[in-house]
Amino acid sequence: MASAFFSLIDSIGETFEGVVENVENVVGTVEKEVEGAVQQMDAGVDLDDVLEARTTRTFLFSSESVNEGHPDKICDQVSDAVLDACLKVDPKSKVACETATKDNMVMVAGEITTGAKLDYDQVVRGVVQQIGFDSFVDDLSSVDSKGLSYKTCEVLVRINKQSPDIAGGVHVGKDEMDVGAGDQGIMFGYASDETSDCMPLTHSMATRLGKTLTDVRKSGECWWLRPDGKTQVTIEYMQHPDGSVEPKKIHTVVISTQHAEPSKAKRMQECAGYTGAEMVAPTMEQMNKEIEEKVIKRTLESIKLKNGKPAISLYGSHTHLHINPSGKFIIGGPQGDAGLTGRKIIIDTYGGWGAHGGGAFSGKDPTKVDRSAAYICRQMAKSVVNSGLSARCLVQLSYAIGVAKPLSLFVETYGSEKGNLTVDDITSVLKIEFDCRPGAIAQSLALREPKYQDTAAYCHFGREPVTKGGIKFFEWENPKDLSKYKTMSTAQVEAALKASTYLTKWVD
Repeated sequence: MASAFFSLIDSIGETFEGVVENVENVVGTVEKEVEGAVQQMDAGVDLDDVLEARTTRTFLFSSESVNEGHPDKICDQVSDAVLDACLKVDPKSKVACETATKDNMVMVAGEITTGAKLDYDQVVRGVVQQIGFDSFVDDLSSVDSKGLSYKTCEVLVRINKQSPDIAGGVHVGKDEMDVGAGDQGIMFGYASDETSDCMPLTHSMATRLGKTLTDVRKSGECWWLRPDGKTQVTIEYMQHPDGSVEPKKIHTVVISTQHAEPSKAKRMQECAGYTGAEMVAPTMEQMNKEIEEKVIKRTLESIKLKNGKPAISLYGSHTHLHINPSGKFIIGGPQGDAGLTGRKIIIDTYGGWGAHGGGAFSGKDPTKVDRSAAYICRQMAKSVVNSGLSARCLVQLSYAIGVAKPLSLFVETYGSEKGNLTVDDITSVLKIEFDCRPGAIAQSLALREPKYQDTAAYCHFGREPVTKGGIKFFEWENPKDLSKYKTMSTAQVEAALKASTYLTKWVD
């Protein structure tokens, strides 16, 4: 017993000696830091410069995107085309539509309650035709198959109505502003001042490269391109002491795009309805050169940085190009890979920047906060950055099924807030200016209109807000002007919050 007691005492003594030694090491390190700082001051070194050097860093960041002919994106577009067809007739439709595709088959499944009478077969074939899939040969050695045909594809439908349990808890018998969230979940929005549309440059560039590939294909300028394709961009950034990030140079561009057989494919066979002079597809080498000139450089000239210069100013001999690095890419679409709705959620948002709650967008009506709340999170984040309250902004909302008010609001500015406001102040500003109940979001962003197929490819964010035929597209990209808060003190913001009616729309 005594020996055990003395062993315990020895152990405690050894532990205490270790703690003392660690404290002495820390003190020694601090003394060296202070001594070094004093020496730098004596030498005339500006300590602000030293601090900036320690808090400024460069790093590489990459984002990817896919074209509208990618199998997963085919599915997103079909799901949203079904949603649009419902909303066109019945704006209060409840839609949860999923799509799957493989080879020459497309299946739609889900739960839909609507007054619209849908011809699903017609909707599916219309989307496939718009994308440009008009040939399928059940032979992987065929160079004529694009991977799917709107004329011959099999269309399967497995749709029933929304669960009465969900309907009763979410919207039945409720006023518009009391409609609850269609499910629980967390949603995010992000904005950065590095580009004129407040999108991260890596993702903006990857997305627009894919859109340009499609544009030059459909215009006939690069007729030998086919619908499927992927892009990826790596950029070297500098992070400043205030938390803002600045793109310094384009490090790498990767483009893998489906194409017709090099040196052999003929335009009249490749492009249905073409009646001009016969042409033969270029060699792979020539294809790659045309992609650099007509896709990469053209895209970079269209993207404007916050300094007013085009993104092509960051492109040059230092940029690594990988165009179809695996070789030929003739087999594509669902013949090359199966596709599903909701598998490109990072491509649909911010390319890996910010955060993501995990919920997909396509095929969901506005009561599904996976979609509607993510849209207003983007509007809030963009409003903060566009109004000069911070250089970067991340916004999170959370919901419970059947409950109208959001459960929480979180704001992160990465230390980039400007003016007199703190992050807590900016959070209060958003509570004053925004109503994030599902019914309010649907009204303020005009989400009961048939416009979703346009969102289903080339990102839901960073798009130009327009009105066509009386329908507002990408309304969440119209930021609110919050600049009046920039010069306010914390006390003034708190007073404005108390004077507002925020408790009618936010949980205290």
